[in-house]
Amino acid sequence: MRMREGSQAHQYDVDDEYVGLAAQVFGLLSDATRIRIILALAGGELIVGDLAGRVGKSPTVVSQHLARLRWARVVAARQDGNRVFYRLTDEHARNLVAQAVFQAEHAVDDEPRHHRGAVRSAALDGISS
Repeated sequence: MRMREGSQAHQYDVDDEYVGLAAQVFGLLSDATRIRIILALAGGELIVGDLAGRVGKSPTVVSQHLARLRWARVVAARQDGNRVFYRLTDEHARNLVAQAVFQAEHAVDDEPRHHRGAVRSAALDGISS
């Protein structure tokens, strides 16, 4: 399979060393709370309390999920005084989650939101809402 990232083309085979790691990434993203955290962070840095409010979980639960996401280098932390801000390390997890949400829309809707006019371009720019 040929994939393009910027101006670089990559070739991946079924026996590529990254296939197992890719499966681990999907495992990491198989939790709804972690998906919500990634969607919330697509809009920029947030502290645990704000993330907890957005994803509807306690700060303790969010912190546990953030620890896993940090271990996998999906999110990074920045301390400012006594506050810790979390952000996505790059756009790849956001893109994976966006594509998964788009696929879910196909399973539910005859005409998914991301296929409807202006909503489609907004969705492709970032689905943090």
